[in-house]
Amino acid sequence: MSVQTLTAQSTIMGFSDEAAKTQLQLEANYDKLLNANNLDEWMKYLSAEPHHVGSPYDKKVVDFVAAKFKEWGFDVRIEKFNVLFPTPKVRLVEMTAPTKFKASLTEPPVEGDEYSEQTKDALPGYNAFSIDGDVTADLVFVNYGIPADYEELERRGISVKGKIVIAKYAGSWRGIKPKLAAEKGAIGCLIYSDPEDDGYYQGDVYPKGAFKNEYGIQRGSVMDMPMAPGDPLTPGYGSTDDAKRIDISEAKTLTKIPVLPISYHDAKPLLEALEGPVAPSSWRGALPITYHIGPGPAKVHLKLEFNWEQRPAYNVIATMKGSTYPDEWVIRGNHHDAWVHGASDPISGLVALMEEARAVGNLVKNGNKPMRTMMYCAWGAEEQGLLGSTEWVETHANELKQKTVAYINTDGTGAGFLGAGGSHTLEKFFDQISKSVMDPQTNVTVFERRNAAQQVSGGAPWSHYELGALGSGSDYSPFFQHLGIASFNLGFGGESSGGEYHTMYDSYKHYKRFKDPNFQYGVALAKVAGRTSLRLANAEVLPFEFSHFANTVNNYADEVTALAGNLRKQVEQHNALINNGIYALANNPKDNLKVPDAKANVPHFNFAPLENALENLDKQSRAFSKAMQNGVSNVKNKAAVNAILKDMERALTKEHGLPKRPWYKHHIYAPGFYTGYGVKTLPGVREAIEQGEFNDVEKQIDILASVINEFSSKIDKAISLMK
Repeated sequence: MSVQTLTAQSTIMGFSDEAAKTQLQLEANYDKLLNANNLDEWMKYLSAEPHHVGSPYDKKVVDFVAAKFKEWGFDVRIEKFNVLFPTPKVRLVEMTAPTKFKASLTEPPVEGDEYSEQTKDALPGYNAFSIDGDVTADLVFVNYGIPADYEELERRGISVKGKIVIAKYAGSWRGIKPKLAAEKGAIGCLIYSDPEDDGYYQGDVYPKGAFKNEYGIQRGSVMDMPMAPGDPLTPGYGSTDDAKRIDISEAKTLTKIPVLPISYHDAKPLLEALEGPVAPSSWRGALPITYHIGPGPAKVHLKLEFNWEQRPAYNVIATMKGSTYPDEWVIRGNHHDAWVHGASDPISGLVALMEEARAVGNLVKNGNKPMRTMMYCAWGAEEQGLLGSTEWVETHANELKQKTVAYINTDGTGAGFLGAGGSHTLEKFFDQISKSVMDPQTNVTVFERRNAAQQVSGGAPWSHYELGALGSGSDYSPFFQHLGIASFNLGFGGESSGGEYHTMYDSYKHYKRFKDPNFQYGVALAKVAGRTSLRLANAEVLPFEFSHFANTVNNYADEVTALAGNLRKQVEQHNALINNGIYALANNPKDNLKVPDAKANVPHFNFAPLENALENLDKQSRAFSKAMQNGVSNVKNKAAVNAILKDMERALTKEHGLPKRPWYKHHIYAPGFYTGYGVKTLPGVREAIEQGEFNDVEKQIDILASVINEFSSKIDKAISLMK
């Protein structure tokens, strides 16, 4: 698609017609600079050896990336933080009854992948921030270990108190499984990958195919990130050399019980030894066994000991100073650390970021310096709980709040369809970008291809690219939910599924065969993220818009209102079934199901303050759109308007944060308290309803209404400056 065609199609948000022509030509020149061979070459080097935080090769990765940024003309600094990083000293899982079995807990090398032979320097399979423990108890199978599964167990009269639970990966973020198990009284937790989810049930296993073989173990952090990410010993402030650290016993985000991940090779004998009720059909996986719940007679001994040490987490910060607004920052980021080799997670995203930065550096050398400062960041210690980015954000919080326009995050990426989440104040802006980049396989825009996938999967067609709401799980979280900086999270996927995630087998060989063999989607990601960064850096008026946001938040409000009503009906029906003896009649005696307890009635809540605030938001968003109708050239007081627009997302935060977790200050988006990575929108209100804390619902409605009213007031102020 030519520059002329794009110009004829639409004006770029934030640019006058003349400036848009210049920007489109800049982007055309940028695209010509991108080279897939660079991504291939850099991935091969960066994933050549295990490079977890604190390892020798981690520092080599850091130095390599920093040297490249310097070569491309950036001002580069490496910032080090000393973070708590437990590594395993003892890992033991054994069945002591009714038969004896000892889990191998190993990932053997596979034929044809020499990287899988590097076991000496690789971290073994474990969950970071599990506590030490030595426990023996009967085993209970809890499916995915989410709240609904424990409701099913309670209905069957099965308690996990004093037991060790075994849960499947998937269904929720892994850290929820030991968190919920501990709340239910369990004393230990095992997590395994069932072949139904990412093993032979899905396709051929590695090395023949992309999916998890019987020995693959998904490592991962189980830090209570819904409470707060970052170093557990420096809560809310950076873990610098001279930072005051609390005692480990005071750390609130460690697990309450020991937890360990295992392969389905090691899980099978344990599950096979269980008796008790046969698991519900929805709980059964793809192992060639009958899935029983227990408890017992399988008795398991779980022993874990960790080295509770501090390790250096290095962040590479590369800065290209802006020509016009040097104190307004557009920040790009991707982490560099991995659990083992990390070719897919995170190096596939990092090499796309590096190629973007190389191209930007070339544009600058040719006289095209960005108007705003552009920063490219490679974060350390992301895998353990967003440690590198969180400590950096907490250390530089005041300056970041004053200067940052937006943060654009990437992580692992592959082939397929564009996935994007972010601030809905930038949804219209991002829609234009999604319609300006071509899909490398189909010769349609990445928007059209994503829209086609939406419809094939049964969804309604999109008129514009609909950004997902951001929960947690990558480095945008401290920027977005702690500081209130408008953010994106971008990547491609859907045609690169596999079972390598956080295993020994996430290698260069695996990526080249099954993920994005020619790195064409890595280049596509560089085009999407590059346009996002460059347009934000060069916009005459920052391209925020509020109608999309108002519509989205109205939809969220409809959801929480319906949630309250539906829950009220469910509780009334539930209690009626108890009172009329229907549960007792319906239960099959051989299943030994018990009549559930009655639930507290759900009151009627006053949503009027929220409804009034949303009506005001809708009014102000329409007024802003009207004020922008005459184009960027006619906006008065551009610098003053930009100063307000830059801070709009921060108006959605409250310093006191969310209930029970004040680190999360955003009142529109947050990771769910019991979903982890999964987002909860309007979290204060929604979770008060979901968790039955009915006395807090109207208080949270009032807080949310005040947040939205303050946001609307800032829109009104921007409009007045534009006149």
